[in-house]
Amino acid sequence: MPLTDVEIRAAKPRASLFKLSDGGGLQLWVYPDGARRWRMAYRFAGGQKTLAIGVYPSIGLKEAREAREVAKRLLANGRDPSVEKKVAKAAKASATANTFEALADELLDKKRREAKADRTLDKLEWLLGLARPTIGARPIAEITAPEILAVLRMAESRGRLETARRLRATIGQVFRFAVATGRAAGDPTGALKGAIATPIVQHRAAIIEPKVFGGLLRAIASYDGAPETCAALELLALTFVRPGELRSAEWAEFDLEKAVWSIPGEKMKMRRPHRVPLAPRAVAILRDLKALTGHGRFLFPSVRSADRCMSENTINAALRRLGFEKEEMTGHGFRAAASSMLNESGLWNVDAIERQLAHVDTDAVRRAYARADYWDERVRMMDWWAERCDELRRGGVVVALTA
Repeated sequence: MPLTDVEIRAAKPRASLFKLSDGGGLQLWVYPDGARRWRMAYRFAGGQKTLAIGVYPSIGLKEAREAREVAKRLLANGRDPSVEKKVAKAAKASATANTFEALADELLDKKRREAKADRTLDKLEWLLGLARPTIGARPIAEITAPEILAVLRMAESRGRLETARRLRATIGQVFRFAVATGRAAGDPTGALKGAIATPIVQHRAAIIEPKVFGGLLRAIASYDGAPETCAALELLALTFVRPGELRSAEWAEFDLEKAVWSIPGEKMKMRRPHRVPLAPRAVAILRDLKALTGHGRFLFPSVRSADRCMSENTINAALRRLGFEKEEMTGHGFRAAASSMLNESGLWNVDAIERQLAHVDTDAVRRAYARADYWDERVRMMDWWAERCDELRRGGVVVALTA
């Protein structure tokens, strides 16, 4: 006869294990220590087997009977309930281990092994941190596009449209990594293209008009702050590298005798080594700077620790102190200024200018054939640019200098 809840509660442990049958193979095993566990006896492939269902009272009589019926349906379809249970348990364990947060951490570790720039890693970690509170604990294979959209909406609602755009791309990186490693079937972020407001592109402020740029150079020459900061501003004007590349510059990268600065690939935006020809004026600034900071690793050490480089805000703060607002000029703006005036001069090959700016051609076919370094022309160009800056700084009649 089928069991009742009254019978189950009344069952007292004995000196040895005994079983109460509910029919259809379902049994309650009562152990000497008082534990009561549901088991189902069945035959599969000619052998006698037992399926563990759970512990009473966590699994009540009703739930045990439902589990029995599920097992019977599996058997009717030629499937072993015990094997199916192990597969489901393994899948659940895998899903628990393969959360979005776990995959995000793996991706970060991969990028660290690839020697990505610290700034790149910091940005990636910050963006992933925006997603972790909402979807971090979710199994990555179960996360849906609407869940991701909810994360993006939080950034969008605060007016951070560019952050929302980058966050979608970063979450997409995690999903593509999961797909590549067999832990997700697809990347749901593709369906979200156009789902959030598109940010208005704002180019970094730059002074590109020669006479006004000359005024900026005169202001830098009269800068009364830290001499290291003044040197950084001058070198940024003369070399027009990215501000982060200048801030993190190390003395070991410079050969002042040969007038060359060799920047390793891991510090470059495009992860390719880059060489900067140094005009005589740039070498003179570096020799003076070496007397101040040459005893350490960085050209521009942090005021807090010689083991770290100058803060990313130092250069822009110096420009504000000189009277140039953020809508007028930024540290990155020196690149636009140099690019504009070098191109307008008509003296230099456009590809040589692009190589000096460390730009990579977006045309893959053209990039494959345009491998020239234009080094000799770049050396002459950087000398010309230093002379041009000196002429503009003096504020005299500006004439085109010959190459």
